[in-house]
Amino acid sequence: MIGTARLGHIGGDFSITDAMTTLFFGVLRLDPANPDWPERDRFILSKGHCAASLYSVLAMRGFFPTDWLSTFMQPLSVLNGHPNRKIPGVEANTGPLGHGLPIGVGSAIASRLSGKNWRTFVALGDGELQEGSNWEAAMAAGHRGLDNLVAVIDRNRLQQGARTEETNRLDPLAEKWAAFGWEAIEIDGHDHAALYEVFTRPGRGKPLAVVANTIKGKGVSFIEDRVEWHHKVPSPEQVKLALEELAR
Repeated sequence: MIGTARLGHIGGDFSITDAMTTLFFGVLRLDPANPDWPERDRFILSKGHCAASLYSVLAMRGFFPTDWLSTFMQPLSVLNGHPNRKIPGVEANTGPLGHGLPIGVGSAIASRLSGKNWRTFVALGDGELQEGSNWEAAMAAGHRGLDNLVAVIDRNRLQQGARTEETNRLDPLAEKWAAFGWEAIEIDGHDHAALYEVFTRPGRGKPLAVVANTIKGKGVSFIEDRVEWHHKVPSPEQVKLALEELAR
């Protein structure tokens, strides 16, 4: 998709894909034939620049035909570079960093006020946590004890241009979430069994922050943990090589 479009954010797509696959195929209550089913769980991709991964998961889950993926970021395509609510399965327009978690807090509050029991999951980039709006939302969620809200932090330790700890130190990250009234758990963000176990645990009176330790560009040797692949586009030869590595 990214090789064809000559645009995208392939490194972050690969680091969050395992978490999203676990959610969409094993955890979230969804009905692809009825995307706006009122009882559904909600998933918000706050790191909206990684839309290619979200679109791939949605297509494979049956929300829209897989042949749409070939139109990614093409003129007049519905699959824009950032998620848009008009796409089946997309809950919120995202792209400006720091907006997804506040929307997620509103969704969790709405579930409670309506007497429903849907859960809301929000995927955040770790560099995105340098936006103060996230911590305002975290404080509100902790204050309200929103145990139907889960923040999934894609902790790949890279952001555009540099490592997160060089740009604006985030560690100790789990302790920061705990200080805001959240239950915070660190796991391997590429371990599907570990992800499933933490995503399906019952609420304990607090929102849950899952610090998912990941590798940017996971699965492709020449992309893994390389800062330039935040938005670098692979050549046709590199696409071929990457697909070969991923198929092993």
